[in-house]
Amino acid sequence: MSPTPPVRRLRLGMPRRVFSQVLLMQLAIAAGVVVLATGLFLAPLSDQLDDQAMRRALAIAQTTAAVPQIAEDLRHTQPSVDGPVQREAERIRRASGAEYVVIMDLRGVRWSHTEPQEVGGHVSTDPSEALAGREVMEIDNGTLGRSARGKVPLRDSGGTIVGAVSVGIEYDSVRARLIHAIPGLFAYAGGALAVGALAAWLISRRVLRQTRDLAFSDISALLSEREAMLHGIREGVVALDRTGRVRLLNDEAQRLLGIGDEAVGRSPDEALGHGRTSDVLAGRVTGTDLIAVRGQRVLVVNRMPTDDGGAVATLRDRTELEQLGRELDSTHGLIDALRAQDHEHANRMHTLLGLLELEMYDDAVEFVGEVVGDHRATAEQVTEKIGDPLLAALLVGKATVAAERGVALRISDGTRLPDRLVDPRGLVTVVGNLVDNALDAVAGTLHARVEVELRAEGRTAVLRVRDTGPGVPAAQRESIFTEGWSTKKPPAHGKRGIGLSLVRRLAERQGGRASVSDAHGGGAEFTVVLPEALTEAGPEPVMAAPARSTVEEETR
Repeated sequence: MSPTPPVRRLRLGMPRRVFSQVLLMQLAIAAGVVVLATGLFLAPLSDQLDDQAMRRALAIAQTTAAVPQIAEDLRHTQPSVDGPVQREAERIRRASGAEYVVIMDLRGVRWSHTEPQEVGGHVSTDPSEALAGREVMEIDNGTLGRSARGKVPLRDSGGTIVGAVSVGIEYDSVRARLIHAIPGLFAYAGGALAVGALAAWLISRRVLRQTRDLAFSDISALLSEREAMLHGIREGVVALDRTGRVRLLNDEAQRLLGIGDEAVGRSPDEALGHGRTSDVLAGRVTGTDLIAVRGQRVLVVNRMPTDDGGAVATLRDRTELEQLGRELDSTHGLIDALRAQDHEHANRMHTLLGLLELEMYDDAVEFVGEVVGDHRATAEQVTEKIGDPLLAALLVGKATVAAERGVALRISDGTRLPDRLVDPRGLVTVVGNLVDNALDAVAGTLHARVEVELRAEGRTAVLRVRDTGPGVPAAQRESIFTEGWSTKKPPAHGKRGIGLSLVRRLAERQGGRASVSDAHGGGAEFTVVLPEALTEAGPEPVMAAPARSTVEEETR
């Protein structure tokens, strides 16, 4: 048997979709505003109509009292239904549309009335205010029902009060005007509500497109997931708005760039300073997997524009990978050198074996001495001029690699560097990068030569590396120190254009500089000046013997 399908229950309450919720809320707001505006308009409208009716009654009464004949007739005739006062009052009533026009004497006796039988009787309301010379406006009940009234004193030609005039406007007509105004008011209110509903629908449609028909709970969940993802991944994320200002930084981006939340709302140039990293984040440099150096970190940056005109940039730390790549390059170079030395060593052993088999012992001894002497001379030349063992070992190894590549690596006669370096590893990085670049530049050329000069000037270390390569054009002498700039093909492990940038940054970090110029006789000459690179001078260490023995052991 098939399972019973689940019963769908009717769910009451607010809809889940943002579009529906926004539409309902806006409709409710529009309806509430229309109802409130209508009520606020109707509330004073009744009072305004009452005030208009009373002022109209007062104006008719003033006009009636201004007729001089009425006061004369009041003094010289008796109240009657066909008297001159009654006739004049009825004429004014019919002409003005008033409910009644009552003229009374000082005793409150009516001389005119809409109903003739009331003529000669006393008025039903207190006339003392009007008879005292004051004008009165009021809503009151009388013999004809509720009406809007105006009362004024009646004076003769000498200004003496001889009576009063009371004019009434039927209150039902005032209420009819109010009721008559309500349908038009509701029509305007309905039109305003329709316009508000249309505007609410259009706005809700726009919200629908922008939120992609998600529910508020879905948006909240997405925001929570985004925060968890951004601050949990081990990749830097920098979001920029359409004006190019930083609007979001995750924790990894703050760590890689060395900035904090204060960078939010600022441009990359303001937050990081001018440089390649700022250029890449701002989009002035385009491409994929762009190399940038921030401090001592090598970063790979990718920038992707967003639909709102902003952009999102991702940062990956390649510092360790780049170091491993350089070590791999060095290892490959040493392997190639060892392979060449092995081949050369085999040739020398064959030569030595042949001399021994031919019983040419003296020639064999001389041959071995020459071979050993060449290696010893190179090691001694380096260690006598460079006191730091790390730097000396580097140059000895580079000399071997250079020889196998057909390049003569020479230590300048002016080289003198004592063993007082503050940061030997930093100088090793600088020298290694410059020598590698020089070897690459001269490899495969005739009479290829690279010369290294290291000397101390007080506590300042000055490094010069000269080569006989093609040199560096003047227009590119600043560009070559920019991250990612290179004329060589990238290696297997990553990208080029980092070595010279690191050289300049290491120099600038110590308050120094790195520059390039033309070498004498052609080629390029790189100069690095490192202030405070050496400690204060002390007793000269005895360094020749230990360094010589170490290098000899390495070259054997």
